[in-house]
Amino acid sequence: MKLFSKFKQSFRALSRFEWGLWIVSVCVVTLSFLLGDTSKPLTLVASLIGVTSLILIAKGDVLGQVLTCIFSILYAIVSFELRYYGEMITYLGMTFPSAAAAIVAWLRHPFEAAKKEGKNEVEVAPLTTRYKVELILGTVLATMLFHFILRALGNASLFLSTISVSTSFMASYLLIRRNSGYALAYAANDIILIALWIIASMENLINLPMVFCFLMFLFNDFYAFINWRRIQNRQQRFQFDEERK
Repeated sequence: MKLFSKFKQSFRALSRFEWGLWIVSVCVVTLSFLLGDTSKPLTLVASLIGVTSLILIAKGDVLGQVLTCIFSILYAIVSFELRYYGEMITYLGMTFPSAAAAIVAWLRHPFEAAKKEGKNEVEVAPLTTRYKVELILGTVLATMLFHFILRALGNASLFLSTISVSTSFMASYLLIRRNSGYALAYAANDIILIALWIIASMENLINLPMVFCFLMFLFNDFYAFINWRRIQNRQQRFQFDEERK
């Protein structure tokens, strides 16, 4: 009941544009599912949870990370059925645990001024030199490791799946560090996933909803980057004003 109240509070905080973006995303994903093969409703459920998580994360709302954990499990199941082992491993072994870690990090670093107003908003953080080095080294190591693993598993679309791992790692790391750059990394990942699911849809139209799912993800992630920059600027102005008092 308390969780439902939190989600209700989160949706009340959405602007008109954000409501519109979420509704359009839900409608596009649902319509694409209804026009295609409806025998696998799990793809629709995963897509709807995914687009909902993104609009909340774009607000810096930790509940978006909770939904990401759920989406990761459902998306991994869908990917496994198509032998997209890279996607399955990435979302279970990287996106899910990083979202769980982000929940902890975001709860530890709320933006207090927003919290007093009843809003769930994380404190946006800059990327330090140390974090930049960790990001680069981690991405290189994850890419090399997963490339050999995916090749051994006979993963479909090996090159695209490997690049997907790279962009997913970058996005996951930046989310934990509460940095707006996560949205650009996820946007790059969305483009890769759109290509992967187009390939899958050419073999079976049942996969078409996932194409539209990640197309909506792309729009949401572009908006998230813009909004996080706004949030960061607003938070910095507030902190500057507080220091001057």
